Order: sequence, then C-alpha cells, then structure tokens
Amino acid sequence: MLSFLRTIYDWTDKIIMFICKLLLIADVGITSMAVAGRYISFIPDPAWSEQIVLTLMVYMAVLSATLAIRRKAHIRMTSFDPYLPKGLVKFLDLLADASVLGLGIVMLFYGIKVCNSPLARFGRYESLPQLSRVWMYLPVPIAGAGMIIFEIEQIFMDIEGLFKKEAA
Repeated sequence: MLSFLRTIYDWTDKIIMFICKLLLIADVGITSMAVAGRYISFIPDPAWSEQIVLTLMVYMAVLSATLAIRRKAHIRMTSFDPYLPKGLVKFLDLLADASVLGLGIVMLFYGIKVCNSPLARFGRYESLPQLSRVWMYLPVPIAGAGMIIFEIEQIFMDIEGLFKKEAA
C-alpha cells in the first residue's frame, strides 16, 4: 500500500514539475516577444504581456514551493540540530510540518473563499478584459492544496522516523 502511495506521489511530483517547465517556457516566450516587439516593428508587443507573465510567475512560484516541501528543500532553521537530541529534532520536524499543513489548510479554505468573491468573479484584467481575475487569485488555493498533499506525506515520514530505531 505504501509503495502504491509513493508511486502516486512520485507521479504527482513529475506532473507538477512538467507544468512548471511549461509555465517557464511560456514566461520566457511571452517576455521575449514583448521585449522584441518594442524594438522590431513586425513583432507585436501585446498590452497583456506583463500581466500574463506576472500571473504565470505566481503559478510557477506556488507550484515549485509545493515541490520544495516534498523534497524538504524549503527554508528551515537547522543550525541547532546537531546540538539537540535526535528525538527532539524529529519531533520539531513533525511540529514544523504540522504547522505548514495548517497553513496549507488556511490557504485552501480562504483561497477558495477569495476566488468565489465578487472581486474575483466579476473583476477583470485591465489589459485583457475577457479574462476574469479568478485566474489571478487561483494560485492561493492551488498552493494550499499542494501543500496539504505533500505535507501529509512528510508527516507520515516524520511519524515513521520517530518510531524507527537507529542502527548502532
């Protein structure tokens, strides 16, 4: 069962990484077109490029943050870890992961609330009026959901580490 869940998490990780790569390619492409359009007359410089590039960057940032949680690559205070008892360090890791899980739940709950608000549903991008502002606020609940998914895995690994005996 655990190997099946690990496979699902690995596939989720790969899919999110692939989406981040596509977002980066789109970001670079739109930015290149916008910059070239300012200096080369036959290349268009669309008015919407800046807002779309910024929105894509936000999506890429929140998705890559969820990947950092999975890889334990996010910022942590580990300066005192070598000086503290191993059991305490494991407990503090569990506490930190539970706190991040709580943050993910808050982001998911309030992110959905903001996405359903009139500001998001009826608001429009200034340079692209056919596009709803929901797309601008949607990264918050997406990040919350990603944090929840990957923090659950980390918490199970932390709990497993608490009860695992170290080899002498």
